[in-house]
Amino acid sequence: MRRFRITAYVTSILFAVGVALTGATAAQASEQAAATGYVALGDSYSSGVGAGSYDSSSGSCKRSTKAYPALWAAAHSPSSFSFTACSGARTSDVLSGQLSPLGSGTGLVSLSIGGNDAGFADVMTTCVLQSESTCVARVNEAKAYVQNTLPGQLDSVYSAITARAPAAHVVILGYPRFYQLNGSCVAGLTETERAAINGAADLINSTTAKRAADHGFTFGNVTSTFTGHEICSGSAWLHSVNWLDPGESYHPTAAGQSGGYLPVFSAAA
Repeated sequence: MRRFRITAYVTSILFAVGVALTGATAAQASEQAAATGYVALGDSYSSGVGAGSYDSSSGSCKRSTKAYPALWAAAHSPSSFSFTACSGARTSDVLSGQLSPLGSGTGLVSLSIGGNDAGFADVMTTCVLQSESTCVARVNEAKAYVQNTLPGQLDSVYSAITARAPAAHVVILGYPRFYQLNGSCVAGLTETERAAINGAADLINSTTAKRAADHGFTFGNVTSTFTGHEICSGSAWLHSVNWLDPGESYHPTAAGQSGGYLPVFSAAA
């Protein structure tokens, strides 16, 4: 009789634990099923600078209807779409002004960030206007920043995203190489300068990919999709220097967003 009572007691405990675990699993599944909103964060490469068709309400953030987040949302109809990426954004701007749409209902997040922290605009201005040696020195300064300072800044952003949207699948997008070396350009930067700038793009991509992986995020590398469509390729998906609208210089065209960024993001999402 005593053995029967002990067996019955143990059985009831196991049953209760099983019900609790099943309930927890069901709750988690329900939460994940409800997390179907999409939030697009980041800098000008995500907002769509260079692609045209800007939403006037986005002001200086220059969010384009031809940017990869808008194209993906139009094709997949997520339950909600919040587009907070902004031209010129740094990691601190993402933290202070872009994360409010994230929540338990967020199932997908995209982000490109880090180029402005590393001084991308100043690097290109220096290389266009000054000597080769000054250009290479400025590129090396930016690379040192990417190696020594940017990882911690990325960690802060990635951790904040996870804290606000724990059910989200997060896709981090990288940057293209700007130049096809030994290409069709007959003026402008030297091959040494172009190679240095490409090397900086590779470094920020590898650094970002490592930090993304450590946070359990997916990294989308656009280097391959832009190969053959860099500046000096003869079929560029990137603006070169635009003296009439300098802000669009070295940003993807509409074709770069739809042919370079969108396929990589779609595959990762």
